[in-house]
Amino acid sequence: MQHLEHERLVFLALGESDADDGERTHLDTCAHCRTELTTLRQVAGLGAETQGLGDLPDPPEHIWQGIEAEIRAAEGTAGHAPVAVLTGAGRQQVPAQAHGTAAEDADGGTTSATVTRLDPTRRPHRGRGWSRWAATAVTAVAAAAIGVLGTVSVLKPTEPEPAKTPTVLASAPLAAFGSTPKSAQGDARVLQGGQLHLHVANLPRVPGYYEVWLINPTTMEMFSIGTLGGDADALLPLPPNVDLKSYSVVDVSAEQYDNNTRHSGDSLLRGTLTG
Repeated sequence: MQHLEHERLVFLALGESDADDGERTHLDTCAHCRTELTTLRQVAGLGAETQGLGDLPDPPEHIWQGIEAEIRAAEGTAGHAPVAVLTGAGRQQVPAQAHGTAAEDADGGTTSATVTRLDPTRRPHRGRGWSRWAATAVTAVAAAAIGVLGTVSVLKPTEPEPAKTPTVLASAPLAAFGSTPKSAQGDARVLQGGQLHLHVANLPRVPGYYEVWLINPTTMEMFSIGTLGGDADALLPLPPNVDLKSYSVVDVSAEQYDNNTRHSGDSLLRGTLTG
């Protein structure tokens, strides 16, 4: 099967011309040419996506060196074939051998480079030199696009990683205790890393403060792990190596400012840890 020439596929991928009836028929039946055209269109899309990014710093030096090397190689194999001139802040112009008019540079002067516009309606002559230049031109576009996109990714602030949900080792619903109004409630969660998270609601007002305890229901031994402020949530550190199987009851009490470190006996909420 006679395939479409590579340079013709380049023109089609860049949208410089439309496929004629014979070419469309061939592309419908030839997977090889269809795949190559799709690849070239993806490369052209990379170049289009970088338009408007001219204010960004130049891509890394090795990217420019690779592009210039490809252009010099194309000059050596294509004779008078058109050569794309890539410029950037502080870049040296690449001499071109194609015929055309001099172009103005960024400072208002002229460069020695000339560019011949491609005629998309002209069917190119067969020849490996032209095909190599066409492949080189597309490669240069891809390299420049990748370089600019790489610069964008470097300059873009690092996205903060989403907060990880802590692992819950044990939990307990807290219910009103004793004479506490039944609307008072809460929950306690033991988190991996040795912390107790408390959420409370509708606690009755007290003249002192709220204190959190762990109680051994068998011996009724207990110890305080901290106090609650005015917020509905609190995160309290647990003692290292605490035995939560023995000290399994979470208690929230009402305490007075009386310099007494013992439990007041006025428990507001209680719940048993499971898990």
